[in-house]
Amino acid sequence: MYNQKYAIYQVFTRLFGNKNTQHVPWGTIEQNGVGKFSDFTDKALSEIRKLGMTHIWYTGVLHHAIINDYKHIGISDDHPSVVKGRAGSPYAVKDYYSVNPDLAENPDRRLEEFEALIKRSHGNGLKVIFDIVPNHVARHYRGLNNPQGVSDFGAQDDTTLEYHRDNNFYYIPNSTFELPDIEPAFTPLGGEQHPSLSSPFIETPAKWTGNGSRLAKPNFDDWYETVKINYGVRPDGSKDFPELPKDYVQRDHLDHYHFWKGVDVPDSWIKFRDIALFWLDKGVDGFRYDMAEMVPVEFWSYLNSSIKMKNQDAFLMAEVYQPHLYRDYIHLGKMDYLYDKVDLYDALKAIMQGKASTAIIPEIQHQLMDIEHHMLHFLDNHDEQRIASPEFVGNPHVAKPAMLISALLSSSPTMIYFGQEVGEPGAENAGFGQPSRTSIFDYIGVPQHQKWMNNGAFDGGLLNDSEKQLRHFYQKVMNFSLEHSSMTGNYQDLHQCSNLSDSVYAFLRYDHQELTIVAANFSQHATENIHLKVPSDVIQKLKLVDGRYILKEHIEGIAQQVLDIENSVGSFNIELKPLASLAWVLNI
Repeated sequence: MYNQKYAIYQVFTRLFGNKNTQHVPWGTIEQNGVGKFSDFTDKALSEIRKLGMTHIWYTGVLHHAIINDYKHIGISDDHPSVVKGRAGSPYAVKDYYSVNPDLAENPDRRLEEFEALIKRSHGNGLKVIFDIVPNHVARHYRGLNNPQGVSDFGAQDDTTLEYHRDNNFYYIPNSTFELPDIEPAFTPLGGEQHPSLSSPFIETPAKWTGNGSRLAKPNFDDWYETVKINYGVRPDGSKDFPELPKDYVQRDHLDHYHFWKGVDVPDSWIKFRDIALFWLDKGVDGFRYDMAEMVPVEFWSYLNSSIKMKNQDAFLMAEVYQPHLYRDYIHLGKMDYLYDKVDLYDALKAIMQGKASTAIIPEIQHQLMDIEHHMLHFLDNHDEQRIASPEFVGNPHVAKPAMLISALLSSSPTMIYFGQEVGEPGAENAGFGQPSRTSIFDYIGVPQHQKWMNNGAFDGGLLNDSEKQLRHFYQKVMNFSLEHSSMTGNYQDLHQCSNLSDSVYAFLRYDHQELTIVAANFSQHATENIHLKVPSDVIQKLKLVDGRYILKEHIEGIAQQVLDIENSVGSFNIELKPLASLAWVLNI
């Protein structure tokens, strides 16, 4: 069994420290404000750690395409027509060896300021993660901080060819890139006139777009602000590199590293390996990989084994949405963790919205049991609708049962997106970013989070009692998940054996030290009186004899419960009030 739970606090770095409460659609940095590295004070970081977090994921750190003018420090302008929003997409990286100048008090010393943030994070007990976006880069890539001998993506490409193994990009020879037909609501800069818009963005020959579109004029829904990286996969899908032998599913990162050592691999592989090792040297503890399933699994074996050779404790999590690929990306690609989006997230969302039964939870857990530790759980992130938005469930307290289950169901890590714990609804029309999701493209404030931030005091001073209670609930749940050894122990579903309703779910976790029983009621209105049974095989494994045992509840602090064991079967009765989210512990 695994001996440690992890908890990740995702912050959108540009938004976290922004104290400006003005929300002008398409607003400038002067109008709507921006957060800085320096806003992550020791107080802020210590409060995040106290929330029950072990890692902090700084989203949007790398230097991506932006509108602001930084020519005075040698940064070239980005054309507004290929920048989403006014602040730019963090997934259109322009320079992998530098960080976003918007985030620095002194943009010319932005890298030093980020290194100081890494040290502050470590000093407050938090490991540091940030994004590597291996599938695509900004259409205008220009590195200003490249180590000696490192050339920019595409700098040495043969642009007369659609494909060459060592080209970094795919090309559409004898063509010129054309902008898609832009929907009126997303006109660059909201229709504002800008000097750079007086002349068109020029790219000749056109490159494949980031999502794989091979059109010189991609569609609006394509990732038109980015270009796709070539990893040695030919246009017909065949591979221009060796495949891993089948038995490497069972091999560790050391064997994977030695497999690739001495193999002539495509140039893009080497570039991204060097980028990852560069940031490890800066103190970064791990990476979140964007759209990992769009990059061949062999590359991940190469990259991740190289990372683990440098830091075997590096935390590597990836965005993969196709369940049939999960095991390949874990076992062959050597990923530590994958998003459990298509399975658990989607299921919990449907249950919260009254569209599904809790009976689907044990089905998902059973299907993923062999890889349960590797499936990272979450209810909110920068891509998803905010829980408190009307488009999700509106009331953030409705998510309490789902949060309890998300955090305690598996030995896998749990992720929280900043503001989730105080009920952020993502209601602003920020410009390119639309309501229900907190915009990742615009300068904007995050109102509920700003109330917790309290003008830099980070004490929740502006929250009302309901919001404080919600954050206290998250703190209870997340710290419980870290402090109790049973959370990395065995799992047993109690749904079927206890004949529970469609709105109730219960399970237990146990090891040689403790037994934890978890029960939640998703109903917002009905109280459920349930009779739980603890199977005899669990009782026997725990070596519990017949008798009465006191269980202490740790989340809501309700009265102690009695577990009766008779003929090696445990049972007890529980009243679950609407949205009850409870966890009882028996120390053995």
